[in-house]
Amino acid sequence: MKIGIALPQYGGHARAELIAGFARDAEAAGFDSLWVGDRALTPVAPSDLYPGHTPDNPYPPGFTTFLDPLTVLTVAASATSRVRLGTSTLNAPWYPPLLLARTLTSLDQVSGGRLDAGLGIGWMRDEYTAVNADFSKRGARLDEILDILHGIWAEETFGHEGPHWTIPRSYVGLHPVQRPGPPVLLGGFTPAAMRRVGRRADGWVGITLPPESHAALWETARRAAEEAGRDPDALQQHIRHNPAPDASCEDIAAVLGGVRGSGADSCFIDLQQSVPTPDRALELGIKVLDRVRGS
Repeated sequence: MKIGIALPQYGGHARAELIAGFARDAEAAGFDSLWVGDRALTPVAPSDLYPGHTPDNPYPPGFTTFLDPLTVLTVAASATSRVRLGTSTLNAPWYPPLLLARTLTSLDQVSGGRLDAGLGIGWMRDEYTAVNADFSKRGARLDEILDILHGIWAEETFGHEGPHWTIPRSYVGLHPVQRPGPPVLLGGFTPAAMRRVGRRADGWVGITLPPESHAALWETARRAAEEAGRDPDALQQHIRHNPAPDASCEDIAAVLGGVRGSGADSCFIDLQQSVPTPDRALELGIKVLDRVRGS
């Protein structure tokens, strides 16, 4: 199983001047991938609670400061040469798909073909209101975005007319290094989301879950792939782990061992809510990496 780490992006870790050095050091230490997430705003009175939180504590306090994910990945791409660069997840329905395709394609070129495009639909209605997108149709918007991304990446001329976007047929001169396009990974934890993974994606970007929940979700994706005439064994699993603030190296390594046992292709650790600084995150991350690789 490959192992990654989240780049410094939010909360007290949102230090733009540290991104390049963190990325270089993580690659030199042997991490296989670097990851970012996506938050647009942190409402004073939020419409929805972060999963597992309460009205008195609606989301992690670090969410009030969030560097743009694709800018962070671009800096990391320029500072590295080997590691994969992933989004877990980019909330695709917030973005005009034509511009999203341009940005992802540019990032794949800048990185020399190292982008893993993890896309999701988010959970907070306030963010959709702020970007003038329909929260109730976010799944349908994601499906249309996938159509547009794959079309732009694969064709020399492309046009689209759908329920949410119209693109006049145009020449496409910008293509990704990875053909027919960067791997598209989809997030989600509902049966509908997992069926979309099986039908349309190269894999799933999930989080650490109890083994029985993980297995049930993954089986839903595999079954959908079979029903769509796709090879379920070709689907990838890339799992995020958010350790608790008091988690030790041994605790985190044990969780990663369980993820490896589930058959996941990779797991990355996000230590931005676990330790106070990027330096501490990299130090702990390297200890976890060494322990897991040595087990």
